[in-house]
Amino acid sequence: MNIRIALCLAALLAATPLAAQDISAERLAETVKVLASDTFEGRAPGTVGEDRTIGYLIGRFQALGLEPGGPAGAWTQTVPLLHTQLGEARKFDVATSGQTISWKPGTDVYVSTLQPVDVARVEKAPLVFVGYGVTAPERKWDDFKGADLKGKVAVFLVNDPDFAAAKTDPVAGKFGGRTMTYYGRWTYKFEEAARRGAVAALIVHETEAAGYGWSVVTAPRGENYDLVREPGKLTSLALQGWISGEAATALFAAAGQDLAKLRVAARTAKFRPVPLSATLDAAVPSTHGVVQSHNVLARIPGAAYPDEVVMYGAHWDAYGRGAPDALGRVFRPGANDDALGVAGLLEIARAFKAAPLPERSVVFGIWTAEERGLLGSEAYATAPVYPLAKTVASLTLDILQTAGPAKDVILVGQGKTTLEDDLARVAAAQGRAVSVESLPERGLYYRADHFSLAKRGVPPLLMMGIAGASDLVEGGKAAGQAWVDAYTGQCYHQTCDVWSLEWNLTGAVQDVALMQTIGDHLANSRHWPEWKAGSEFAQVRAASKADRR
Repeated sequence: MNIRIALCLAALLAATPLAAQDISAERLAETVKVLASDTFEGRAPGTVGEDRTIGYLIGRFQALGLEPGGPAGAWTQTVPLLHTQLGEARKFDVATSGQTISWKPGTDVYVSTLQPVDVARVEKAPLVFVGYGVTAPERKWDDFKGADLKGKVAVFLVNDPDFAAAKTDPVAGKFGGRTMTYYGRWTYKFEEAARRGAVAALIVHETEAAGYGWSVVTAPRGENYDLVREPGKLTSLALQGWISGEAATALFAAAGQDLAKLRVAARTAKFRPVPLSATLDAAVPSTHGVVQSHNVLARIPGAAYPDEVVMYGAHWDAYGRGAPDALGRVFRPGANDDALGVAGLLEIARAFKAAPLPERSVVFGIWTAEERGLLGSEAYATAPVYPLAKTVASLTLDILQTAGPAKDVILVGQGKTTLEDDLARVAAAQGRAVSVESLPERGLYYRADHFSLAKRGVPPLLMMGIAGASDLVEGGKAAGQAWVDAYTGQCYHQTCDVWSLEWNLTGAVQDVALMQTIGDHLANSRHWPEWKAGSEFAQVRAASKADRR
């Protein structure tokens, strides 16, 4: 990034006078209009849009009177990103039972790579069906039973072992039923395959269990991003991706197996990996390079306990330039996702600066590369500026509803942490109830930046407007669902995610104020939120308990 450009913009904006300190719908809108304008070119990492975004954000924080919160007193944390793009496959063949099945990429199989290689290769590697691929000691569950996956292709089912279970099945409720745990996420399955040395990982696609159709799977068109890693820390997976349900059924049948019966078997704790008597032979050309991107970090130091941190987060990146739409628009500007969340953080920072210094430090992390796999927040979590053991909580804004005031607030991740109790208390003070997310099987809890810190033990709270139908003052839940459907069905990640005169930000103001109040309580108390019993990450947090005495 051209830091000189960023600092020039910062200096100009630092002179902007402070306005009134209350959370303002008008200021939210003004921030969104700037960040979602064509000047910022869709805010893609590593572009001139990033240069302008970083400069603008630094300037806004300077104008509010915050201090740099990054490494060594800097405003930014550098995030080197590996960018890969697969080309047309030279071969993608499965050999089984004396026959060769040639899979068509994009139709039968979808893959990408996170290795910086010129050709992603899998050479006659045996395929092994590993069921749901879950190792969960706290649930007394292990799908692998010591199986050796080194040099093999792991084939997974999507979601959790109890997702499709009947109420009478022994596994029913063991993983939360229809509420996805992290074990159900495709990211976990790829990570688990790599931990075990697999050369490739493929997930059998099912629309209901995945929460999205095949077109969503193939939308990246072979492109992927990762953090730049040392050679010894690269993933073992040359290829990772999905098999269509139809191709998987045909593969299992050709290998003498019944996929439907194996699905049922995989719902039991007795399941053991099943070799498929098949091998994969694939070679796919790849281009790769490194993109230098940046997180922005700003800080209000604590007056009494400066080493204890309340972390707020949102992401600045969107999808940059794409094909022109019917109106000729080429930038995918992410007005709601997540310029509005960034605007909310700036309003929260304004509110904190209008008050006496908090007892604990308050840090604002505006992350890069969320849309590329939570990579900015992951970079911070792997090299935190502030110890995670003393990070009190992670409070994240990622998409706020723009349809007006609501009688409720949507809870994402029910039963995870005691922060949901704080949410209920503050919502009640606003005269609002708490409604649980409507489609927990989609795993939204694991798809925003708070999760990078959560899996390292930091208790999170996520505000995400698309997680459920808000009970709107005008129109109730039907109107709330109509807003969710319209946004996710038409403009999510598209050129039409723009600021609009039709936006009613009263509900967004409610949610931003709620998150500010929760953070204010945490920053001015000795309260440490906790994970609830049965959470995947309770043990991680417990390991650092002595640091919080």
